Amino acid sequence: MQGLINMRYTPKQFEDGIVMLVDKPLGWTSFDVIRKLRPLIGIRKIGHAGTLDPLATGLLIVCTGKFTKRINQYMAQQKEYTGTITLGATTPTYDLESEPVNFKDTNLITLEKVQSILPQFTGLIEQIPPAHSAIKIDGKRVYELARKGKEVKLEPRTVHIYSFEILAFRDAQLQFRVVCSTGTYIRSLANDLGQALGCGGYLSALRRTRIGEFEVTAAQTMESLVALYSSKS
Repeated sequence: MQGLINMRYTPKQFEDGIVMLVDKPLGWTSFDVIRKLRPLIGIRKIGHAGTLDPLATGLLIVCTGKFTKRINQYMAQQKEYTGTITLGATTPTYDLESEPVNFKDTNLITLEKVQSILPQFTGLIEQIPPAHSAIKIDGKRVYELARKGKEVKLEPRTVHIYSFEILAFRDAQLQFRVVCSTGTYIRSLANDLGQALGCGGYLSALRRTRIGEFEVTAAQTMESLVALYSSKS
């Protein structure tokens, strides 16, 4: 059963299994959404199918009760993102969780030049995850090691970029749309694209718009969910 907008379910229905589509707000972790929903819907068995970084917004699939068994199935599905890559600098985290450094001139970077290197970033590609990511090494999250200044060596992994489109390019800002396999780091894609262009780049905005057949246009905001399940009726 998929959660419908403005439809209120009982704790028993949530135990039997609901798929909720949530539009994750900016600044929230994916677990913040779970932590907020758990007392609202009245059950403890609840989880999400694929982490979004705090600076990303968009579709988060939340499974409850018996449907938590489906989480891995949903996580494995194709994903679609839109966002912005800022050229002319890099950041240690590959996004705006850290301050931009290594500023370079982008005057010679044209849309044509960007388009010419996009084939390098489509199809099956090798990608190294960011050092500031939730991947575990010896039981520890690599971002915890990176924050302590410890050198982290991550092995490249194969991911599938089904499409990588530039929607607009202005003032060193690339608006893009990407369709990719699970395990793809869009932050790494932004960093690698900047390196290939010779000017650096980082992810400055990201929105997940689709997971498999589920679209963010069908998702509920946290505000609407809080209002719905906080009401006494």
